[in-house]
Amino acid sequence: MTEETLTAPPTEQHKPDLPPPISVAGPIAWLRENLFASPSDIVLTALCVALIYFTIPPLIDWLFISATWTYPTEVILGERAPAFSDCAEGGACWIFVRTRIGQMIFGFYPEPERWRVILSFVIGAIGIYGLLGGPERFRKYAAYLFFLVFPILSFWLLRGDGVVLSSVTTDQWGGFMLTLVIALVGIVLSLPIGIVLALGRRSKLPIIHLLCVIFIEFVRGVPLITVIFMANLMVPLFLPPDMDVNVLLRVLIGTTAFVSAYMAEVVRGGLQAIPKGQFEGAMALGLGYWQMMRLIVLPQALRISIPAIVNTFIGFFKDTTLVAMVGLYDFLNMVRAGFKDANWVGVELTGYAFCAIVYWVCCFSMSRYSMYLERKLHTGHKKR
Repeated sequence: MTEETLTAPPTEQHKPDLPPPISVAGPIAWLRENLFASPSDIVLTALCVALIYFTIPPLIDWLFISATWTYPTEVILGERAPAFSDCAEGGACWIFVRTRIGQMIFGFYPEPERWRVILSFVIGAIGIYGLLGGPERFRKYAAYLFFLVFPILSFWLLRGDGVVLSSVTTDQWGGFMLTLVIALVGIVLSLPIGIVLALGRRSKLPIIHLLCVIFIEFVRGVPLITVIFMANLMVPLFLPPDMDVNVLLRVLIGTTAFVSAYMAEVVRGGLQAIPKGQFEGAMALGLGYWQMMRLIVLPQALRISIPAIVNTFIGFFKDTTLVAMVGLYDFLNMVRAGFKDANWVGVELTGYAFCAIVYWVCCFSMSRYSMYLERKLHTGHKKR
């Protein structure tokens, strides 16, 4: 056999592979596997489709299509004030939100001074972005800004000093601004306090262990509304008689203590998930207790606990509405106050829908960010 015969190409060329059948790969296969795999799946799919059909289109129509968005001509010309009668039947009355959006956001804060609230929000947003999503080289400075500078600066902006800025008492705070103040203070303070309580509960010192256990179990054993009432009534008892503590500060103390107890258990769960070898390795390196916790154990425990930490924060953000029971006009209570206006009788459904949308956007944003943070830090511990 000659060399030309050995190197000659085959007479029949290789044909490309055929694509898999649609019953194995593609949209039809996905539908068959996930929605119609069994008779029970078919029934559940049909029920879900019916539920979506009978709820989503009417809701969209009520919220957007049949809703009233613009003022009538008489209101635009200033001949009269807007009212619920200006809204079309069968749709949301968004002109109610347009009319009272200032009070919903700022409460009773003086209108000429509202720029202070906006500036405080902007500084806080910059600090949060730098701390959670900014470049790594700026994280330390963002932490200083958010945890040290921002609380003092924002309190000075919101409260005033009577010299440079006019004084605005806390009983004039309200609306979404007050909700953010309560939520941010509780979230920022509860995490470090919860870490200390979790470490104290795991401590081998009997007194510290007992005190932390009593605090955590007592606070977790009562509802938040009870803690708020107790803080409102009992905090003045521990202070001198001539010292007056406003209601907002009492509420902040009570809510922070409540969230800290739950946060302590979340962090303790993360600490228990750390293998014993991590502790032994840190001690073998000659690290002290606080060095071991700060450099080795706590970073891992907090990464593992991210879902539970964010879940606690979301629940607390929604529970801030309970401060209405002690006379504070948070976002929900400020919206409800608008229902008492004679011009807006009957607009309750729109007001509650607006509150639901705002709370959902905030909570959903926190949830999505926690998922992003998990992916970024590789904390899933799931099989790949």
